[in-house]
Amino acid sequence: MAEIGIDLQAAFVTNIMNTPSSDNTKAKDLATSLVNGDRRSLAKSITLVESRRPKDAAAASLLINAALPHAGRTVRIGLSGAPGVGKSSFIEAFGTWLISQGKRVAVLAVDPSSRRTGGSILGDKTRMVKLAQSQSAFIRPSPAGTTLGGVARRTRESIILVEAAGFDVVLVETVGVGQSETAVADMVDMFIVLVSPSGGDELQGTKRGIMELADLVIVTKADGDLMPAATRTAAEYTVALHLMKPKFKNWSPAVALVSSTLRTGVSEIWTEVQKFERHLNALQEWDNQRRRQKISWLWNELREGLLGLLTENVEIKAELTLLEKKVAGGSMAPPVAAKVILSRVLGKS
Repeated sequence: MAEIGIDLQAAFVTNIMNTPSSDNTKAKDLATSLVNGDRRSLAKSITLVESRRPKDAAAASLLINAALPHAGRTVRIGLSGAPGVGKSSFIEAFGTWLISQGKRVAVLAVDPSSRRTGGSILGDKTRMVKLAQSQSAFIRPSPAGTTLGGVARRTRESIILVEAAGFDVVLVETVGVGQSETAVADMVDMFIVLVSPSGGDELQGTKRGIMELADLVIVTKADGDLMPAATRTAAEYTVALHLMKPKFKNWSPAVALVSSTLRTGVSEIWTEVQKFERHLNALQEWDNQRRRQKISWLWNELREGLLGLLTENVEIKAELTLLEKKVAGGSMAPPVAAKVILSRVLGKS
């Protein structure tokens, strides 16, 4: 094990030493401007880390490493909910209220991508007009691409960058709610699920898995003719949440009523966030949760890197194509084919 550790460290040092000086300069200049609060540099930094071009990888890694010591002093909030529930409207109301309280707010809004063309709407700025105009807000829409979990491929890195730029609250809006729309819960401090006023059908249609991850539930559109339905929905979710196993000791997620149009119930959400933070700090879970998320990030990177080997290595890619045909034709079992490829990747031919 010691030899493996030495080899890995040597490989890392060699990799850094072989990084072109232009990449080092680019990362250093961006990091310096970023920490000084330059918004243009922040946008450029996120574009760099989101880039899929191999030539940008080294500079992106150096930039994240440089930004890391300046990050972590924020409250990270994930927001998920079915399309049409009013996530963007809530963020507009909540974000502008936070700014009125002296906070700087960063919004990482993930837009759905077309699986056929890869295109995305990227229209969150048009849905958050007032917030987008504030100098104390930064809104960055990014395409979800083929990434599962309702978040963009480099959301974790984007969080680090906006924190290094001096923002106080980071809001991560996901593309929707479903079986795979839970990755955001593994990169934020508090996970909030938004639901619409309705009858029992809404509760039945909500995935149990995502509700078990919720630290707070918000019933939106709680005004006018929808107020009675919103009140009933809140009562139903309150009962359902009490029947679920607590995510954290002695913490039962509250269910709040909010009208983004009338701005009612918005300030109470921040009260719930602060209450949650105090509770987790008392349990020493706030920092522990972030440590677990860093380890999860490491394993995600390892998985992505290993999968990348399958598409970047010409010989392995060719053999994988042949094995896919055998698997599809029924002449080879998928586990056997996977072991063949893994043996090639590990050099155990």
